[in-house]
Amino acid sequence: MARRNPLSNDVMIAVDPHKASNTAAVLDPVTKTVIEVARFANSADGYGQLARFAARWERRRWAVEGCHGAGRFLAQRLVADGEMVLDVPAKLAARVRVYSRGHGRKTDKDDAVSVGLAALDGTGVTPVTGDDALVSLRLLRPARGTHRAADPGGLPAAPAAGGADSWRDAPRAVGEQGPGAAWPHPSGR
Repeated sequence: MARRNPLSNDVMIAVDPHKASNTAAVLDPVTKTVIEVARFANSADGYGQLARFAARWERRRWAVEGCHGAGRFLAQRLVADGEMVLDVPAKLAARVRVYSRGHGRKTDKDDAVSVGLAALDGTGVTPVTGDDALVSLRLLRPARGTHRAADPGGLPAAPAAGGADSWRDAPRAVGEQGPGAAWPHPSGR
């Protein structure tokens, strides 16, 4: 039997995300063996290194633990880059780790491998889709360097209801009108 070239075949890249780092384990989906393990900083530079690391495999799928928690940023970034990402719940990965050969040792490498094995099993794993709210928030965020110190929101100031000059003056303006005072209609009627 000819030896397979792991760089040209389908792989599962499983990631154990943390606040400061992401540990990735590349698994062969047929034999369920580890091909390679690497650790990357959880930053923009680290993401670039992770993407270059993963680019060595043409056909890849990703499995990220906790796509609604610690793995959310990474999973959403991968989906935005057109990658296929599976969400592996932390409880499912922990269950796989406990029943593994290492008797449940908890290291980042073992966690990443457990995430991949749980994703390959497929039970309880869901595909990740782009988060429209997160995309909208990124579009609303001003570009770096354009933030004005005088305006906390980065948006032009608009007069507040009741004649307040800024959002800081609004409670004072409301107090002057009294608790039962009617608010003026926006059209001025």
